[in-house]
Amino acid sequence: MGVDTCMGGLSAESPGALSHRSAPHKRGGATSQRLFPASQSHIPATASAAHLVTKEDPGDFDGIVADLTVRKWFMQILFVLKDSSLSVEKWLFQQKQVIPEAPEIPTIDQAYSKISNSITVEWATVPGATSYLLTAEDGDTVIETIVASSPGTVMGLKAATLYQITVRSISATGRSQASPPKQAKTVLAAPILQVSSPSPSSILVQWEVVYMAIGFSVSIMRANGLGRIWKENTTNTSLTFTSLEPGTLYTIKAYAWNANGTPGDDSTRSQRTSPCPPDNIRVSFNGGALEASVSWAPVEGAFNYTILAWSDSSELSCSTTFSSCTISSLQCGMEYLISVLASNDAGSSKSASGVTLKTVACAPAKVTIQEDPPGHLSVAWSNVDLGDYYVAFVKSDDGLEVHCNTSLTQCSFLSECGFTYFISVFAYNKAGQSPLGDVFNYTTAPCCPSDINPVVVSSDRVEIVWSPVRGAELYETKAVDGFNVVQCNDTAPACTLSALECDTKYNITVYSFSEVRGSNMSCTSRFITTAPCSPEIKNVSKDAFSMVNVHWQSSNDDATYTVTAQGERGLYRCRSTGESCTMGGLPCGALFSVNAVAETQAGRSLPSYSVPLETVPCCPTGLTVTQVTQSVINVSWTVGTGTQTYVTVLDTHIGQSKCHTHQNYCLLGCIMCGVNYTVALKAVSASGLTTDCAYHSYSFSACCPLGVKLYRLGPNGIRIHWQASRGSANYSTDLYGSKGIFTCVPGAGLSFCDVAEIPCGDVYTVMVSPVTESGLKLTFCPKKIYSVTCSGSTLGMGHPPSPRSYPMLTSIGRS
Repeated sequence: MGVDTCMGGLSAESPGALSHRSAPHKRGGATSQRLFPASQSHIPATASAAHLVTKEDPGDFDGIVADLTVRKWFMQILFVLKDSSLSVEKWLFQQKQVIPEAPEIPTIDQAYSKISNSITVEWATVPGATSYLLTAEDGDTVIETIVASSPGTVMGLKAATLYQITVRSISATGRSQASPPKQAKTVLAAPILQVSSPSPSSILVQWEVVYMAIGFSVSIMRANGLGRIWKENTTNTSLTFTSLEPGTLYTIKAYAWNANGTPGDDSTRSQRTSPCPPDNIRVSFNGGALEASVSWAPVEGAFNYTILAWSDSSELSCSTTFSSCTISSLQCGMEYLISVLASNDAGSSKSASGVTLKTVACAPAKVTIQEDPPGHLSVAWSNVDLGDYYVAFVKSDDGLEVHCNTSLTQCSFLSECGFTYFISVFAYNKAGQSPLGDVFNYTTAPCCPSDINPVVVSSDRVEIVWSPVRGAELYETKAVDGFNVVQCNDTAPACTLSALECDTKYNITVYSFSEVRGSNMSCTSRFITTAPCSPEIKNVSKDAFSMVNVHWQSSNDDATYTVTAQGERGLYRCRSTGESCTMGGLPCGALFSVNAVAETQAGRSLPSYSVPLETVPCCPTGLTVTQVTQSVINVSWTVGTGTQTYVTVLDTHIGQSKCHTHQNYCLLGCIMCGVNYTVALKAVSASGLTTDCAYHSYSFSACCPLGVKLYRLGPNGIRIHWQASRGSANYSTDLYGSKGIFTCVPGAGLSFCDVAEIPCGDVYTVMVSPVTESGLKLTFCPKKIYSVTCSGSTLGMGHPPSPRSYPMLTSIGRS
């Protein structure tokens, strides 16, 4: 064997170690392969041991030498050749007895390709071989694979490519030389399929051009194995299968063939047909929530459903795996086209004819509310799309609600004062009621008070009350007299208008007020006239007949005046429509307060300022004139009301005597007896008012008798004799003794008086007293004492004058 064969034997024994190829190697019983350029697949036959030892470190061959024994032997060769000058041939000769023999060369029976990236090789088994090295070369690349036995397959080849195949056997002693080559060509590559379902009954299969292919076979069947198989041959690069079942999973297999009709690799894909569009679509609309519930009949093979709602301005959708779905957030006043798409991994169904949905109309906008005239509310709004008719609801704050149904855009309602009305307008169509729009409130003007009643009307003040009215938060009361305005504001249903002009007609109006609506200016007025002005008393006078005349001044129209004199002694009035009146019958000696009051239909004025009135003092009701002595008279009287002092005057034809005292008596002296006199009394009040109390009775001032003497008349009789003084007077005679008092009254015009029986032996005091016309006995005359004895003695006694002679008693003294 020459060097090349050796070297070849060496290459077989140490596969790939000396050729520096990326040869397949096997570790741990695994089969591996390496690709390397064909230009490096053999070591030149002229290679020497020296050339071999100049290569890389032996450690670089660790991955190339597969057998441990051969590797050990090879390392010994390298070691020896480095340290000796022996040639390879000599060394091999010396070591011939220790080199093992390579296994036999295999013989390829056949090589063929069933898969586009591999060639399968069959050969006869080599005794002692533990594995085989398969090599495939196409002129550009070399691919090696170590297998355990025949048949073996070289993988990683190019499709539709002619390869030269060789086999080497490998044993514990090394590797054999390559077998005689055999050519084999890989089959065509499998088409790379792209499948889709353009419709529920078809599947489109597409692929790229396959190298060296002149035709293609494509078959399809249901993935579950049921049903028939469709197979089509074509020279095109696409094919459509029709009349398939919608929503069904199919298995598609395709392969190419070459000019010899040899089929290539097949390619298998699964594809589901797209589902049919759902039918029996039903739409239920919820106007309150503005959502639509859509349902349909389930579709075979549909994984998911998409519901689309189209309008001119928006698109809404919802997805579900069930046969119903709810589309929310719909808009009012819109018309939607509802369609349902079924989808699976093949795509979506085409849209079937949609269902038209008209939503509820939107709530009417631009709502305006007017109250014209009062008591009539007019509600208007703008027209809305899809609105067939409208209903306006008006609810008052007391809970009462009314409504108006119309196809127009306006409604009218009756309203009442003082209410707040809540107004809402809805549009209606077949879908139902529009959503609730803005709720408007309108407050009508507060009611006007109608029962305005004055409770107090004075000259400058009017108090009025009324019943509270609905809706009023404040009341404004105005009194207008044509030029001036007096007003008051209060939350209470009452008002007091003060600082008014007396006897003036006012136009009084009570306006109700609310913060929302302001004042109700339609409230009616009422005329109220204030009470008359107070009169002013100008003069109070008394005439000679004790009548009191009162004069006043006033500016009232059609007033009646009442003048009142009030005091402790009573109340006296007089009335007049003029400016004066007269009162009579007022008691004397009294103090009165006089005022005047004007009265009209509007009321009474305040009293005028009072004027004091004092009547003249009263004359005493009893006057007594008593003669104290022959020249002194005592005049006494009862106390006169209202009198402080008295003036007493005694008049005679010869003169006058006067006394001024604050007491109720007076002593007048220097009176001449036997003279007629007149007594007059004047009463004087504290303020100087006087009353002449004239008494027209005449009195006689009696004189004491002169020459009083006693005469005995027989044994037991006594005559008292005297001499009358000036004037004529009646006398009374009294004898006072221890045994009794004896009185005798002389006859008219006589100057003596006889006492028929008088006890003797006693001392008597004798007094002859003048007697007044009223029978009053005056006791101021002097007394005389006489002793009357029983022995017949005439001591103290004398004889009476003729015609008969009486013994005269002698006076023994004067008391």
